[in-house]
Amino acid sequence: MTKSYLVNPKHTIDIIKKYDFVFQKRFGQNFLIDPHVLEKIIQSARITKEDYVLEIGPGIGTMTQYLAEAAGKVRAVEIDTALIPILEETLKDYSNVSILQGDILKVDVNQMVEEENEGKPIKVVANLPYYITTPIIMGLFEKKIPLQSITIMVQKEVAQRMQTGPGSKDYGALSLAVQYYAKPEIVANVPPNCFIPRPKVGSAVIRLERHPRPPVEVSDEALMFRLIRASFSQRRKTLVNSLKNSQNLSLSREEIEEALNKCGIPLTIRGEALGLEEFARLSNYIKESQKK
Repeated sequence: MTKSYLVNPKHTIDIIKKYDFVFQKRFGQNFLIDPHVLEKIIQSARITKEDYVLEIGPGIGTMTQYLAEAAGKVRAVEIDTALIPILEETLKDYSNVSILQGDILKVDVNQMVEEENEGKPIKVVANLPYYITTPIIMGLFEKKIPLQSITIMVQKEVAQRMQTGPGSKDYGALSLAVQYYAKPEIVANVPPNCFIPRPKVGSAVIRLERHPRPPVEVSDEALMFRLIRASFSQRRKTLVNSLKNSQNLSLSREEIEEALNKCGIPLTIRGEALGLEEFARLSNYIKESQKK
């Protein structure tokens, strides 16, 4: 089956009908039917024959076919058992593709990369369900999987959140977490009519290029991320109050005020005004104080 076959909406519908496939709302399934968008994803992900690509949520295999023609090897992980027989048909002509039925959040990707790519960095490509975008992305980064890049289709506002900086209404814990691990770049906006069924919101393709090393030095990553989450949990409050009220930080007002003063951060500031550098500085100071 050629890659041009599935991007035809009629053929997508024919395959769905042939297998009596029912879209599962809980899996947030929307299949791409636009060849220009698919080509843009492959191009943005900079896929070459040297690459091992992990695709999350292949659906009926539309993007998988494009990946298979560009990459050396593709491993597609699909959670929905009903899609496996469809994938076996649509991908049968591609010897460099293997399908794994499973939940990506439970798959040992590190072991997979070790066994199938000798532990060398991989590229991740996905059309992610909106409800689970953040856990998947953060899981890939936090588990220290050897990654070159992640190129993903997500809800447009989530892509904007990943890319934005301090002071914007979209800026938050996700922005800081993504930017700590990678350089985000929105490469395409994708309207709802590029999918079957049509989602209610616009989408965007964003490329996250993994930093060789994080842009800031942090002595305790977990502490920094606890500070970040606490800072945005009550956006309208000052940073002092947000940190003091956090269940995950046992810091007194005095300790917080002293740390902010030492780091040159105004006591009246809100968390949304701080960048990664300030959070790293604050985290390192608090860690050092706790040691003493």
